[in-house]
Amino acid sequence: MDDWYLFSLAALLLLGTQRFLYKVAAEKDCSSAQTTAVFMTTVSLMSAAVFFATGGSVRNLSVLLMLSLLNSCSFALATIAHIEALKRLPAGITFPLTRMSLLAVIIFSVLYLGERLAPLQWLGVLFGCAVVVILTREARSSSCTEPNLRTGLFFVAVCVFCGAIATISSKLAAEMVNKAGFMALSYLFGIFFSLGIEKRWGDSRHKDRVKSAIVIGVVMGLLNFFGFYAFLVALSSGPLSAIALMTGMHFVIAILLSVLIYREAMTLRRGLGLGLAILAVILLKQ
Repeated sequence: MDDWYLFSLAALLLLGTQRFLYKVAAEKDCSSAQTTAVFMTTVSLMSAAVFFATGGSVRNLSVLLMLSLLNSCSFALATIAHIEALKRLPAGITFPLTRMSLLAVIIFSVLYLGERLAPLQWLGVLFGCAVVVILTREARSSSCTEPNLRTGLFFVAVCVFCGAIATISSKLAAEMVNKAGFMALSYLFGIFFSLGIEKRWGDSRHKDRVKSAIVIGVVMGLLNFFGFYAFLVALSSGPLSAIALMTGMHFVIAILLSVLIYREAMTLRRGLGLGLAILAVILLKQ
């Protein structure tokens, strides 16, 4: 079994648990920007510690800064939009829909990076796309009010666009710059971006939930540090399209935890989507 698959599997489990904490933050009505800022502070500090402890060196400083800035802004905005969408739509709908960013990533990897997938891996890609189609229809038939549906889908669209940019910039960084240095700078920039959003659009009613935002943000940071590092290691030796789709199925874990802990309904379409997602992950190891 290839190393990139093992690291992708580790990233899948860790990032899936981290994404569930988006749901926890939404349920507790924490400030999305505050939670994101604490989460990114945690990852930035841990990454900086690893960078200096291992005697990391910086090559191509301008490239490192550019990729870090691009990744931080896109990932921070995607995280905030994801939490906001979860405040309006069920987790069983929101998590899979945000994975539409995979389509853009796969197109980019095939057209611009010249990647080629094996037949069974292409079948895994098709299953992944089918998951998105099935659960998009589920969103239309859900019990959400029309205003929440429209606003929720808007935030989903923002998350999709920014998520694709974050994934592609991560691939480029994994091959071109120091991983720990990239993580430290990327999340450092993301802190300021998140705090800027909080200052501009923050809601005073979140003041009573600052402690919850800090606790959730720190745990998210710990999970993301190890998960994102595993993701970068996988990207440094494996195909972007397969890795992005595999790790992108982390929503399966988030949905299952939401069903178990928050008793969200598991409809036939949601169950079918989860089953296809699991098959996609299995096929991608071929």
